[in-house]
Amino acid sequence: MSPQKPTILVTGGAGYIGSHAVLALVQAGYQVVILDNLVYGHQDLVEQVLQVELIKGDIDDRSLLDHLFQTHNIEAVMHFCAYAYVGESVTNPAKYYRNNVVSTLTLLEAMLSASIKKFVFSSTCATYGVPQFIPLTEEHPQNPINPYGATKLMVERILSDFDVAYGLKSVCFRYFNAAGADPNGLLGEDHNPETHLIPLVLQTALGKRESISVFGTDYPTPDGTCIRDYIHVCDLADAHILGLEYLLQNGNSEVFNLGNGNGFSVKEVISAAEEITGINIPIQECDRRPGDPPFLIGSSEKARKILNWQPQYPGIQDIVTHAWNWHQKRHK
Repeated sequence: MSPQKPTILVTGGAGYIGSHAVLALVQAGYQVVILDNLVYGHQDLVEQVLQVELIKGDIDDRSLLDHLFQTHNIEAVMHFCAYAYVGESVTNPAKYYRNNVVSTLTLLEAMLSASIKKFVFSSTCATYGVPQFIPLTEEHPQNPINPYGATKLMVERILSDFDVAYGLKSVCFRYFNAAGADPNGLLGEDHNPETHLIPLVLQTALGKRESISVFGTDYPTPDGTCIRDYIHVCDLADAHILGLEYLLQNGNSEVFNLGNGNGFSVKEVISAAEEITGINIPIQECDRRPGDPPFLIGSSEKARKILNWQPQYPGIQDIVTHAWNWHQKRHK
């Protein structure tokens, strides 16, 4: 009989990426406890699909964290509960620094108090800022241009310092554009408000929006629209399992990009959605948004080499198909 796998705390496990990570953990045989305040998370998906223990609460509640760690034999923490709306971070930075930095610090201090020293962190390519070269590698300078990216970079620096001072080992994953849904339709993307291109396009296909706004058609790209690196959410989740197992095998702290290494333009995404849905999707051409680079593509060679990460769904067709199946089911 193989030994039972350890218990993992997943903060923000009722959200989009967190829930897919929980599903991957459960399928890999791990015990999982979710801590989520349900501001953006979905209790119904935890109860009906994931069927793991859900503790409702905030990571800034130190007494709750201490009690949780005392009553559960937690081996490692996966941390997903950050606010992630770039525009909102500009207009309300206090909210972002309070939650994404201060509350994360509370979580890390509670972990150390409980002698838990393995941490998988959901970071972002927004820590890089405007690309100086493409594809971006982990060595690209980090100069975030908005408070959201700045908060993630600050946590990365905290983790680096905590490794030196306290021996807390971490894996930081810098995501590019998370997209798609569970291929079996169990989970998917359901934000309110929604800001991501693929669900907005599919909402338009479903008739829930009149048109999709295309911000800038005069970029120096083949079709004039921005090119972004879309990574299937299940491939992200698989990377988190590999990062966790790397830490459980006493790996050193590391940082990894998670992207496809391939970009798709806004028009290519819309065209793929039209092909998959069989629906003509109206477009409204708008001016460029400030701060939007023409290309944003990441190199994931390091994750492939060190973690042996192999994305299963690199094509935009799979990503949009899985998302479409989910949206049809979720928004009947």
